[in-house]
Amino acid sequence: MSTSNTTPLDQRIDPSVNAELREERKKTIQSSLARRHCKEKTFRMLGFSAVLAGLFFVVLLFGSILAKGLPAFWQSSMSLSIHFDPAIVNIGPQPKQTAGESPAQFEQRMVDWQMQAGMVDWDALIINGMIAKDGKLENHRDELGYLYTSSEAYRLRDMVLNNPSLVGKTQEVKILADANVDVWLAGNIDRDLPDEQQQLSPEVRQIADDMKASGVIENSFNTNIFTNPDSRSSPATSGLAGAFMGSLFMMLIVIFISIPIGVASAIYLEEFAPKNWITDVIEVNINNLAAVPSIVFGLLGAAIFIGWMHLPLSAPLVGGLVLSLMTLPTVIITTRASLKAVPPSIRQAALGLGASRLQTVFHHILPLALPGILTGAIIGVAQALGETAPLLLIGMSAFVASVPATPLDQSTALPVQIFLWQGNELRNFFEGRTAAAIIVLLVMMIGLNSLAIWLRKKFEVRW
Repeated sequence: MSTSNTTPLDQRIDPSVNAELREERKKTIQSSLARRHCKEKTFRMLGFSAVLAGLFFVVLLFGSILAKGLPAFWQSSMSLSIHFDPAIVNIGPQPKQTAGESPAQFEQRMVDWQMQAGMVDWDALIINGMIAKDGKLENHRDELGYLYTSSEAYRLRDMVLNNPSLVGKTQEVKILADANVDVWLAGNIDRDLPDEQQQLSPEVRQIADDMKASGVIENSFNTNIFTNPDSRSSPATSGLAGAFMGSLFMMLIVIFISIPIGVASAIYLEEFAPKNWITDVIEVNINNLAAVPSIVFGLLGAAIFIGWMHLPLSAPLVGGLVLSLMTLPTVIITTRASLKAVPPSIRQAALGLGASRLQTVFHHILPLALPGILTGAIIGVAQALGETAPLLLIGMSAFVASVPATPLDQSTALPVQIFLWQGNELRNFFEGRTAAAIIVLLVMMIGLNSLAIWLRKKFEVRW
C-alpha cells in the first residue's frame, strides 16, 4: 500500500513553507486573542465606570439631602423659668358645676373662664422669663417679642387651662425661637444684606446674637417636626405629624385592598383561568395599566370617588383607593412572575400524587412563590408611598393644620407636604425642613425595601 496518502499535510509541504504557515496561524490566533481580551477589558471598564458613576450620583444626592436636612432636626430655642404670676394670670379658679346648675349654665361659665384666659398677656410671662435669664434684656422689652414664635403664648395658655394649679408657680419651659431668628442664627441668610432686605430689625438681630453668645438661645433637638402638624401662623412649630398619619392611613388602605385583590387575581389568571382571547385581553390591559402615568389614576379617582361617589375631599380614604388602583397592576404582575418561577415539576408531582388543582396551588406552589409575592407587594406599597401627582388631583394639597383621627378626616401626605414646603415663601427656613421631610420619607421607603429583602431571604426555598 502506498504511504503517500497517509502522510500528514504539513509533512508533504516544504518545511520552510510549513513553518511560515504555523507562524502566520500563531500570529492570527494571538491577534484574535488580543482583540478579544481588549474588548473584554474595555467592557469591564465601562461596566465598572457605569457602577462608579451611579454610586457617585447616589452619594451626591443623599449627601446633598443630608447636608441640608440634618441641621433642620435641631432648632434654636430657649429654656426659660416661666413664673405664672397671679397678677398677670388673673383668671380665678376653674369653674365647677354647682348643685342645681344646668349643664348649659355650667358650660357658659366654662366658656367665659376660657375667654378670660385668652385675654391674659401671656407674652409678658415669656418676656419676664427671658429677662430673668439675662437682666440686661430689661431695656429691650419691645424687641424681645420678636425672638420667639407666636404660638408659644398660646401653649402657655393651654398649659394653664389644662392645669390651673400652675398659677403662682414657676416651671421650666422650652420656648422655640421665631423662624426668622432661627434662620439668622443658623447662617441661612446673608448677614451682609442691607437692613431693608432683612426680616429682622438691627436691634433684634443684635439681641439674638448676644443671647446666642451668652447661651440663653441654644440649639436643641426639634421634636416638633415629628409631633406637630403643619402651621402657617407659626412656621417654627410646623411638623410632619398630620402628613405622616395621612400617609399611614393610605398605606393601610393600600395593603388591605390592593394586595389581597392583586394576589387573588394573579393566582386565578396564572393557575385557573382558561387560555383564550378574553384572558389575553385582560393580561394585555394589566400590563398597559402598569405603564400608565400615575396622574391618570388621580384623574380617575377624582372623577369616580369624589365626583360620582361623593367621598370627602382630601381624605386619606380617597387617596388610599387611588393608590390601590395604581398599585394593583404591579402586584398582579409581580405575583404572576413569582408563580411562573416555581418549577413545573412541583405542579406535576402534586397532581400526580392525587392533589386537586386547588390543593396544588395553595399547598405547594403558593408557599414557594411567597418570597417573590411579598417582595412585589412591599415594593408596590413603597412606590405608592412616594407618589405625589395623583394626590394633588384629589385635593390633598390643601393646607391642613390638624392630625387626622380617621381615614375620613382631611389630611395631606408626606410627598405632598414636601411639595408644599418647597414652595413656601419663607424659603430660607423651609428649605431645610423640606430636606428633613425627604429624609423621613426616604427612611420609610428604605425600611419597606429592607423588609422586602428580609422577607425574601426568610421565606426563600431552594429547589
